[in-house]
Amino acid sequence: MRFKRILNPWPDAPLPLWMIFPLFFVALYLSHFSLLRLPYYWDEAGYYIPAAWDFLRTGSLIPVTTLNNAHPPLPSLYLALWWKLSGFTPEVTREAVLLVAALGLLGVWRLALRIVGVASVAFWTALLTGLYPIWFAQSSLAQADIFAAACSLWGLVHALPSRGQNFRAAALWFSAAALCKETSIAIPLTLAAIELAESVRELPTARTRRWRQAVWLSACVLPLAAWYAYHYAKTGSLFGNPAYVRYNAQATLAPLRILAAFGHRILHLTAHMNLFVPVFVALAALILTPLPDAEGRQRPTIDSATLRRIFLLLLVEAILFSVIGGALLTRYLLPMYPLVLLLAVSTMYRRVPYWHAAAVLSAAAFVAGLFINPPYGFAPEDNLEYARVIRMHQAGIAQLAQRDSGATVLTAWPMTDELTRPELGYVTERWDVWPIDDFSPGEIAQAAEEPEKYSAALVFSTKYEPASALFTLGKASRALDERYFGLHYDLPPAAIALELGGALVWEESNHGMGIALIRFNRPVEAHAEEGASARMRAAP
Repeated sequence: MRFKRILNPWPDAPLPLWMIFPLFFVALYLSHFSLLRLPYYWDEAGYYIPAAWDFLRTGSLIPVTTLNNAHPPLPSLYLALWWKLSGFTPEVTREAVLLVAALGLLGVWRLALRIVGVASVAFWTALLTGLYPIWFAQSSLAQADIFAAACSLWGLVHALPSRGQNFRAAALWFSAAALCKETSIAIPLTLAAIELAESVRELPTARTRRWRQAVWLSACVLPLAAWYAYHYAKTGSLFGNPAYVRYNAQATLAPLRILAAFGHRILHLTAHMNLFVPVFVALAALILTPLPDAEGRQRPTIDSATLRRIFLLLLVEAILFSVIGGALLTRYLLPMYPLVLLLAVSTMYRRVPYWHAAAVLSAAAFVAGLFINPPYGFAPEDNLEYARVIRMHQAGIAQLAQRDSGATVLTAWPMTDELTRPELGYVTERWDVWPIDDFSPGEIAQAAEEPEKYSAALVFSTKYEPASALFTLGKASRALDERYFGLHYDLPPAAIALELGGALVWEESNHGMGIALIRFNRPVEAHAEEGASARMRAAP
């Protein structure tokens, strides 16, 4: 009997969770099948894969071959376990991450079912979450956000609904989320603050119960504090790389920057990647009268206490990631998108006569968003643009190997890592590189002063630039983005070749992103880059 309850802890569920989880995983696996063998991308390559790779090889929880950013180690432990069991390949990594994403969708299903109590609402909330371009793209990328989102959502399953709460279980899930990503503690701490605030109006017995619940919700701070204590004991630094701390938590504190970032975050939570479709439908539906269910009663809705908590969580997360986080990455808000979709779907169900059609429309908008880029700047990892970028980088490296196999390569991150770290899947041997920050006019002008340092240049789009400026807010907005959010403009490959005195020998562009190979006919000074003396070759 106890074993049966473990498998299906909520008997009101229409299907046991152990039956639903494989369905989510198979759906994710099939929809991501063409992406599973792609090499690692962006922050995967820059931190998370090297950190897990270091742990697998050395047993060190603190990275030794990449900058130490003091991120909690649970994703590294998880990935290293899978690599130990199945081998160190991108396919194994992405399948392991898909399991975590499926667990997150299972949490979305269960959360919606517990809050609204309608299986069709749970189905559409989970399906729309899985199809939402940001969640879909992150579902196979080995970055901490999907790990933290899955654990946070299961913490909310146990802590957010107004009935049947299990704060001890919530504490375990929120602790796991904190050990995946440090900023995850904002969710349970917000819920704990709400419990304390509401206890003021309670009788002594109920007040004590709420205090106890707040303590359980706050318990996630303890394992995170233990990790930072361990990190400090090992490195003498609490938060790791000082430049990383300055970029993400010190240089972000200007009031104007916070206000501008908050505006971006509101758009991220309501409109980005076609999220405006279900949000607009739900807002429009508020003018309609609630519909009756099969028994003639009004269809159920989210109770006021839960609704209040959801909106406060959305507000806190929007404020938090306006204050910290140097880049306005939408994946930081990954646990919040299911909550937005739950609000939208439950409103459609309650008020829209043909609400399934509205849900289908939202799903179609999300599928379109996977393949069609928005008419404004965005991070390629917000949809399937990241896969196009990876394939372009692979094509560029193949051209480099074919045309200039003995070159020292002028390029920028992440191509510098892709050429110098064979474990990332782009090359089989290391190349010599001469790194620059980006391909803006200032960086190219500095590179032109040292022509003897490189014999080829692999230049690429470091940011997505839409063809039309229709959705920009003018010069003032651009100046703000340049000052606070790292906006810059790369020179076209032909202009870079002209500035550096080289010949443009190959170029490819697609969906507003591009890559090009430039060759220089001149001798190169011998130098060692990160101790590498061997030439590198492109991986097949």
